[in-house]
Parts: sequence; structure tokens; C-alpha cells
Amino acid sequence: MITYGEVTKEFIFEEDRPFRSCHSSTLAVLPDETIVAAWFGGSREGAGDVAIWASRRVSGVWTAPEKLADQEGMPHWNPVLFRRDDGILMLYYKIGERISSWTTMVITSLDGGLSWTYPKQLIDGDVGGRGPVKNKPIVLTDGTIAAPASLEPDWDAFVDLSTDGGETWTRSETVPLDHSTLLGKGIIQPALWESAPGNVHMLTRSTEGAVYRSDSEDGGKTWCPAFATDLPNNNSGIDLVKTDGGLLALVYNPVRPEAGSTKGLRTPLVLRLSDDNGQSWHNELMLDQGEKQYSYPSVVAMGNVLYVTYTWKRERIAFYRIQLLNKKGDPC
Repeated sequence: MITYGEVTKEFIFEEDRPFRSCHSSTLAVLPDETIVAAWFGGSREGAGDVAIWASRRVSGVWTAPEKLADQEGMPHWNPVLFRRDDGILMLYYKIGERISSWTTMVITSLDGGLSWTYPKQLIDGDVGGRGPVKNKPIVLTDGTIAAPASLEPDWDAFVDLSTDGGETWTRSETVPLDHSTLLGKGIIQPALWESAPGNVHMLTRSTEGAVYRSDSEDGGKTWCPAFATDLPNNNSGIDLVKTDGGLLALVYNPVRPEAGSTKGLRTPLVLRLSDDNGQSWHNELMLDQGEKQYSYPSVVAMGNVLYVTYTWKRERIAFYRIQLLNKKGDPC
């Protein structure tokens, strides 16, 4: 039985911020427990002044937000941080006036997010957005990097795979989904985990009132038809992480849309755990609730600690540090 130990909640920045609106955060943890977080911010989502911003949490204190990427007049979207096994920190993000034609860019840091390379396209000529679309890549047992991806307006999910550290990518087959049976458009923004060598799984956002799932037995190259789980979904982003102990930690809005609708409220936001490969979920921890929205979480793990960021009312980025304990009260 797993319980929660020390739980710390903070805001990365307060009311005094250099943008009106912010959304879609991401984070990475360095070996010394320095946290690097990023998000997009500007006057409103999709506006030409929206840039990628970041902050670092050093010795428990967040630095002031710093602009990392800003192509003048071009909306920026959905940053994704990923720390490679060699310590290099990658930041992927999208640019484009329309989601259907956005392009994935990437910058890298050799010093834990203190300095960054000049942006380049992840894949030359990309239109529509290859690579991670919201949630972090994972490293499979054989060393392959698997990046959870999706396309709009098709609302289909897939995975981009790299065997050379992210230099080149191969697209998986599209996750099978019969769109003719759906109320809405489909599934996007997968979150990945590997349960055994080559056995890769995804949970996705959907327009159907439920989190959808698909499974792969060949390292993410092909996928079974996506199917609805018992988990509610409000057509908003989710994220999960597999801990070193094999637990799955899922952060999401446990909300279904009203009948006939494909969107639901983005509140409350909760954390739940699974110890049976996502078949059941328990140990719910309330992260936030109330008016407006608490949404688009990002979650990573180091040892027995979970780290979460999420959108708080589109005004701030909230951060949690959550300790996991076993039934004896020891770190699990």
C-alpha cells in the first residue's frame, strides 16, 4: 500500500509576471534536484506575442521567468522538456499560426538549462508537428527514445521513435481508431510508459468523455485499436509517469462532458496511482479545484518523489513536490 508523505505546493511566479496568460507547462529534474520548468506565455493562446518561457528551481527558490524562444509575430505552443541519459536537456516546442500547420522546433542545453542552442527544426520540412506534442518522451529498454505525438485536425495519435539520441526520427503507424463511431474528433496528446521490454502503452486525451488507451508489443512501431478506459476525460491534457518502483502516477481532470458535448470543465485536478499497469487507479490526491481551470499537467519522478506542474487559471504555473511512502512509512 502506497501513501503520500510530504507534499509541497508552490507557484513558479506570482501576480507580477511579464505576460498576461500562460499555459501548457513542462518540467525536468536534474540530479541535484534542480527543477527546470517551461511554458508558453503571452497576451492569449495563439497570439503572435506568445513565446516560450522558463524558470529554474534552485535550492527551493524559483528564478524569475526568462524568455527562451520567441520568433517575432509567430505563436509558440506546447513546450516539452526531456533530459537524455547523457545529461543533455532537450526542449521541444511548436510554432505556427494554426495547429494544423505548426512545426516542431528543438533547442538543447549542456548546462542544466542555464544556456541554450539556437532553435532548429526537429525534422526538416515538417508541417503538422512531429515529435512530442505535449508530454515527455520516454527511453525504452533498448535505448530507443519514444516521443508521444498526434496530429490535428485529424485527431490521431502516433509515436516518433529515435535510435540515435533524437537526431533522426521514424514515425510509427497511426494508432487505429474508427472515427465514424465517435461523437467528436478523436484522440490526441498521448502519455507513454513501458511495462516490459518492447511492451509500450499510451493513455490519451479524447473527445469522447473518457481517457483512451492503446498498447504496442513491438516497441511502439504498431499499436492496437484505441479503446476507452473507465477514466473520465474532459477533452483536456493528461500526463503520467512510471516510477522506479513500477508505479504509474496519473494527473488529470476526472470530469466527463455533459451529454452531447465533447468538452468538460477543467476542474478539479487530481493525482492517482496504479500498481497493475493501468488497469485500476487509487490513492487519489486532490491537487486543485474551484472556479476557472486547473489543467494541462506535467509529471516526472525521481526516486520516491513526484514533481508536477500545471496551468493555474491561465494566470500562473503551479508546482507540486510529492513524496511517496510505503505502508511502513518508508520511501517506496
